[in-house]
Amino acid sequence: MTALLIRDLKLAVRSGGGFGFALAFFIAVALIVPLGVGPDTETIREIASGIVWVAAFLSSLLSLDRMFSIDFEDGSLEALAVSPLPLELVVVAKIGAHWLTTGLPIAATAPLAGLLLNLPADGYIWVVASLLVGTPAMSALGAFGASLTAGMKRGGLLLSILVVPLCVPTLIFGAKSIALSIAGLPNLTAFLLLAATTLLSFALVPFAAARALADGLR
Repeated sequence: MTALLIRDLKLAVRSGGGFGFALAFFIAVALIVPLGVGPDTETIREIASGIVWVAAFLSSLLSLDRMFSIDFEDGSLEALAVSPLPLELVVVAKIGAHWLTTGLPIAATAPLAGLLLNLPADGYIWVVASLLVGTPAMSALGAFGASLTAGMKRGGLLLSILVVPLCVPTLIFGAKSIALSIAGLPNLTAFLLLAATTLLSFALVPFAAARALADGLR
């Protein structure tokens, strides 16, 4: 499993579909939206939590279509399916590689996005914390969508349509935990619900995605 994780990390970096594009897109959205909203800093601050999470979600979508499709096309997925490693662990490794090349860099650069969005100092820690806790759920749910579209040509649009509704709770709780902290209100409940969505995703997605991949290989 570790070897598969390292292999996927190397492929993501070499293809340019992970670290670089996702991070650049995240910062670009955080930079462009305030320009479109206008110079009213209070308005930008009010919508900052939503902007951060929508930008993170859209950034994570960029490389989802390659999570299984490349292995499906070159036959590697068939080899993995008959290997001693269960498909569920293959899915976990794919999720881990996706998060390490998208979610983790996004969380690490979130303070820069907060600076661009005029976040108060108290909100920075919750921006980073919410992204660290919530982005694994987006990678996991994205893996489920990617498993359903792995054998389809040009399945990227369908993948996005499938993943968006699945990630709505994560987006809501993630943005809410930041917004409440900015407003000086208790946000622990929203943060714990965000953590619960991540735990639930990891409890269900590996089995559902493995079943979808197995059916697609038949």
